Amino acid sequence: MIKTIKAKDLKVGMYINLPQAWRAHPFLRNSFTITTKEQITKIIKFGINEVNINVHKGINAADILKEVAEPEKDFSEKADIVPEQLKEVIADKKMPPESKAQAVHLHSVNMVSKLFDNPNKNNIGQFKKGIVGVVDLILSDDATNHYLLNLTAHDYNTYVHSVNVGILAVSLAKPLFAKSDNHDMHALGAGFFLHDLGKVYINEAIINKPGKLTEEEMKEMRKHPIMGFKLLQETKEINEESRAIVLQHHERANGKGYPQKMRGDEIHIYGRICSVADVFDALVSKRPYKKKLEPFEALKVMKYEMMEHFHKDIFEKFVLLFK
Repeated sequence: MIKTIKAKDLKVGMYINLPQAWRAHPFLRNSFTITTKEQITKIIKFGINEVNINVHKGINAADILKEVAEPEKDFSEKADIVPEQLKEVIADKKMPPESKAQAVHLHSVNMVSKLFDNPNKNNIGQFKKGIVGVVDLILSDDATNHYLLNLTAHDYNTYVHSVNVGILAVSLAKPLFAKSDNHDMHALGAGFFLHDLGKVYINEAIINKPGKLTEEEMKEMRKHPIMGFKLLQETKEINEESRAIVLQHHERANGKGYPQKMRGDEIHIYGRICSVADVFDALVSKRPYKKKLEPFEALKVMKYEMMEHFHKDIFEKFVLLFK
């Protein structure tokens, strides 16, 4: 059911259909779920007085945040998040690409682990600045990026996975947005590398369990996109599109993902990119309860067994990264 309301009456969680062509408003899409009050302010400031909302699609983000208890962890400690070695390696023009890729990966994992120990406003701000160099390297140094994409012989943990997904997702965004100036690749990079930040609130015994999770454990695990989104919303160091990555990276095109069961184009394109990278890295990583797949085998599984999870055009671009 479509209903027209005043822009000033919009609430977080409403699914809106903007009446103008996308060039006539400040958003990437005409239809999307409102996830922040800042989006409402932007609509009003742009001079849009009325919008259409789909009352069946809208999900109240405030309600899903209330489902998760306030975390008891204290993340007040400041730390030196960005390793000096990372800056030195990125600046080194003489280091061979393969060696540079290994060093960048190692120091990036170190940076993520430090942040996940204390993800407060100050430390997230440091991380956001530190990841700029890694993103620029991926965008400008094809030789080093080639080796970064092929660093798949690893055991799985949250820190390594966060870095792998960040590298894969930025590498995928590179050809997708090559002809557009409408995307802040540094902000995108922060969102991709922080997609699993909410796992800092999940019991480590569940995260590291060497076997299939119970239904109750899965229910707990499925809270991490909401918790990561909430943390980034409160610290206000990451922009709204980057926060969408964190909230939506487990959404699926067929509507069977979580936490909002979004479908198709309801999912932000940044969330769709992260979803493909996230699943691929899970498949090529070694876990206690499964063998790792080689990249080609993982892509086959994604194509023939999971294709309804992804947007076809994005998946096809992802495959080309490994040609």
